[in-house]
Amino acid sequence: MTAAVLPASRTERASTDAAATAWALAARGGDRHAAEHFVRALHNDVLCYVVHLSGDPQTAHDLTQDTFARAFGSLHRFEGRASARTWLLSIARRAVADSFRHAAARPRLADTPDWQAVVERMQPRGLPGFEDGVALLDLLEALPDERREAFVLTQVVGLSYEEAAGFAGCPVGTVRSRVSRARATLERQLLEAQAPAARAS
Repeated sequence: MTAAVLPASRTERASTDAAATAWALAARGGDRHAAEHFVRALHNDVLCYVVHLSGDPQTAHDLTQDTFARAFGSLHRFEGRASARTWLLSIARRAVADSFRHAAARPRLADTPDWQAVVERMQPRGLPGFEDGVALLDLLEALPDERREAFVLTQVVGLSYEEAAGFAGCPVGTVRSRVSRARATLERQLLEAQAPAARAS
């Protein structure tokens, strides 16, 4: 999961998007192997985004499965005009919204644990960049919702600014501004967090 937390290169994202879209189109034609590749390619991105939207790690895996079930149920309508990733994340957003409506009708009696802790437990230990990934998750939680969503969509999930703008329903310039401000806040928080250690040494 670390790879899903730490930003990938634009080339890697474009390659993954192209492959996932091709697999989705092949799966629409009944190719079961393509369907498996489609799920594997985008599962972590959907899970990360669902956790971000819902704030409820206990249901994140169920919501991710629900997202893919809905996707396969409407795959016959997918024509590849947008990337499969963008299409899938829009389904994930609806799945989370529906879960909120359901939860409002049947309130839960107990609080759920902090979502960052669950994401941390899901990540393999001892890998290069692991600590950076955990630190990033902690810092993201402190961002305002709109900036956090813009940053997660573009820097974590890998959407282009244009795709993120269409997804969030705002101008591209607004997304760029939110990401820039989020990055500035994260950099400032990292410097503040490192300052005590620097003084101690």
